[in-house]
Amino acid sequence: MPMDFHQLVAKISSLIWGWPFIGLCLATGIYFSIRMRFFQVRQLKRMMKFLFKGKSSGSGISSFQAFMLALSGRVGTGNIAGVATAIALGGPGAVFWMWVIAFFGAGTAYIEASLGQIFKEKIDGIFRGGPAFYILKGLGVKWYAIAFAIVTILSLGLLMPGVQANAISNAFQNSFALDKRITAGIVIFFLSLIIFGGIRRIARVAEIVTPFMAIGYMAIALFILTINFREIPAMFRLIIESAFGMHQALSGVVGAAIAMGVKRGIFSNEAGQGTAPHAAAAADVPHPANQGLVQAFSVYVDTLLVCSATAFMILITGMYKVYDSAAATAVVMDGMGLAASMNEYGPIYTQMAVDSHIPGFGSPFVALALFFFAFTTILSYYFQAETNVYFLFRKKKTSFFAINLLRVTMLAATYFTAINRMTLAWDMADIGVGLMAWLNLIAILLLQAVALKVFNDYETQLKSGISQPVFKPEKLKIKHTKEWG
Repeated sequence: MPMDFHQLVAKISSLIWGWPFIGLCLATGIYFSIRMRFFQVRQLKRMMKFLFKGKSSGSGISSFQAFMLALSGRVGTGNIAGVATAIALGGPGAVFWMWVIAFFGAGTAYIEASLGQIFKEKIDGIFRGGPAFYILKGLGVKWYAIAFAIVTILSLGLLMPGVQANAISNAFQNSFALDKRITAGIVIFFLSLIIFGGIRRIARVAEIVTPFMAIGYMAIALFILTINFREIPAMFRLIIESAFGMHQALSGVVGAAIAMGVKRGIFSNEAGQGTAPHAAAAADVPHPANQGLVQAFSVYVDTLLVCSATAFMILITGMYKVYDSAAATAVVMDGMGLAASMNEYGPIYTQMAVDSHIPGFGSPFVALALFFFAFTTILSYYFQAETNVYFLFRKKKTSFFAINLLRVTMLAATYFTAINRMTLAWDMADIGVGLMAWLNLIAILLLQAVALKVFNDYETQLKSGISQPVFKPEKLKIKHTKEWG
């Protein structure tokens, strides 16, 4: 029997996100962590210090704004739906592998963010950069750079925003009985006000909304953990035992735990995906390593804090299960029956976890959290897609038309997908995100000599007593870096 279109898309998605890709993600993160002598531990204090240093300028945004802009892209529906889906398909052990990919992914995040800074350029008076820029300038392969830019525009400009908006409309329909069309209209209205205001308005919104939503969400998780503090050791034991197949009931899902932990971990923290370098490049800093460290820290915040908050709420309240997709049966079930769709796991699990301790609060709270998470993610997606449009269309008249076409098309696609079922769009979005990651990981591995040279320069200056190293590309013989001249 021939495959239908949906089955074909799902098949392609599974091929892109197969074990070779999982191995590449883990190996890349481990490799860079070793080469930089586990800087994610050594430089942790400096990572946090740089968050609040520096101010925005006429050409760029501040380090904190760049951090929040990147974090707004990392913190989205993946932190609720993605985490719960990982637990549902891979068991509690998937959480451990999400932590692993975050720890080593910080190394990958540093490399891509610093490359974004090294090869940034000023377009219409604003710093722009990202994988397409460092592929072109660093590798000198034009077709490769164009391919990444096109994949990014299609994925982040058309597919991914709808996935986020659909999560919002579903949550508001379930929690407030609000018609999807009304919710979609509200999202489009506020989205229009912000994206037509340019990068500075996007950065200001991310700077205010992102910390507010993340802190509020983690506060509720901390409250639930505090109430159940006696269960915390058992919860961690469940996670570790499940990760390595030591838990009798979960011993058969070790492979799924690793696969789902890595897949949803990358989907959430975006380390190596090639999205964060766009935000990193927009910052005005004295050395590329500054943003490398800041963006590495954002991976920690996304996974070790926000994703863990969701996981802890679900696991400590027993609102989880492991689902055997091949047999279409629940292998382990606690707290609830089978959800109608895999993509509904997140909101349902988290809502029930909160409701179990604050009756009637879980559903509206998660809906509002999802709104802020997803909305700021859409803004980040737009900024990244816009940067790649600028890369493809450098002439002012052409870029003006292309940018406005992107805005209108993205708003229309977001509205349409927000009011429809999104199973197909999730698979298509996974294809786009997976292709971005493949293209970007190969590029940063090919450019590792440049990134590591800049990293070593930074640490050498620190050892010599310079409190704030300054990047001088001519000294390191790095070309195509005119913005640093």
